[in-house]
Amino acid sequence: MIQAYEYNQQNELIIPIEVFERDEGNYIIPEQCTTIAPPNNPSFYKAAFDVKKQQWYETATQEYIDSLKPAPLPPSDIELLKKQNALLSQQLTQLLAMQKVGASD
Repeated sequence: MIQAYEYNQQNELIIPIEVFERDEGNYIIPEQCTTIAPPNNPSFYKAAFDVKKQQWYETATQEYIDSLKPAPLPPSDIELLKKQNALLSQQLTQLLAMQKVGASD
């Protein structure tokens, strides 16, 4: 058995498949398949096979790649409290500074 990689009409990778030996060392690779493995490092988001060059290439757009990234998590309660505390500290410092200016007049 050998590993082959099936690709669609746009030459995009569909799925790895197993190809079994027909007779003593002879394998029949189906059409739209190659035994050339897509690169593992770096891996592709949307691999496609260039039949003429016999190599894989990336077809994913940057927009598509960005869409796969998870949305940022909302701030935790502790983070919210830290921000609120910082804001209150800043307001208190400004209030005390204003009182000092008023007391010196």
